[in-house]
Amino acid sequence: MAAAPGAGPRIIVALDFAEVSQAMAMAARLNPDLCRLKVGKELFTRGGPALVEALQAQGFQVFLDLKFHDIPTTVAQACKAAAELGVWMVNVHTLGGRKMLEAARAALDKSARRPLLIGVTLLTSMEDGDLRDIGIGGAVEEQVVRLAGLAHQSGLDGVVCSAQEARSLRVRHGPGFCLVAPGIRPAGSATQDQRRVMTPREALHAGADYLVIGRPITQAHDPCQALENILAEIES
Repeated sequence: MAAAPGAGPRIIVALDFAEVSQAMAMAARLNPDLCRLKVGKELFTRGGPALVEALQAQGFQVFLDLKFHDIPTTVAQACKAAAELGVWMVNVHTLGGRKMLEAARAALDKSARRPLLIGVTLLTSMEDGDLRDIGIGGAVEEQVVRLAGLAHQSGLDGVVCSAQEARSLRVRHGPGFCLVAPGIRPAGSATQDQRRVMTPREALHAGADYLVIGRPITQAHDPCQALENILAEIES
């Protein structure tokens, strides 16, 4: 049984570091009662399952952000391995299609402790012109809505989406559909390579369940204080 969407800390700190030692040092400066952690492709490639286990041993719940996208059997087995590793959340690309998404969900349903299964619709760095470049017609929001609907129909727990699409997806799919919003920047922060961004307070008001925040916390002089400031901004 997966955890209910919205339960526990709502901020997911992105450990986007090149080295395992950097990620572990950052984790040591954060409070697992206040946040969860995201491990992406670069860090997992360097640190592997041992890194995830070390973070979990420190009390953190881990979002394994590997965006699985392959034939159904391969993705199903990858999701099964992630569940056995004990991660809290895992994601797959919705562009992999219905058979792949359903295979991933079926594999996780057999797990003793099932992680949340989240679909990636479109990357938050993409705009309408980027879609045209790869032969996909229509606007970003239109495609996000379509792919989120496919994820919902395929039994996924929710999707990763820009906070700008959260409101319409919440209306369409109700309170039980988990919305994970990257591209979150506290008021006054630089947007860097994210294009569709919102502040934490705006994103939660729009309907997001969890907020993925990286550099505004991890590059702060005092990461724990930066995290607490964001929480205070939300609560205000």
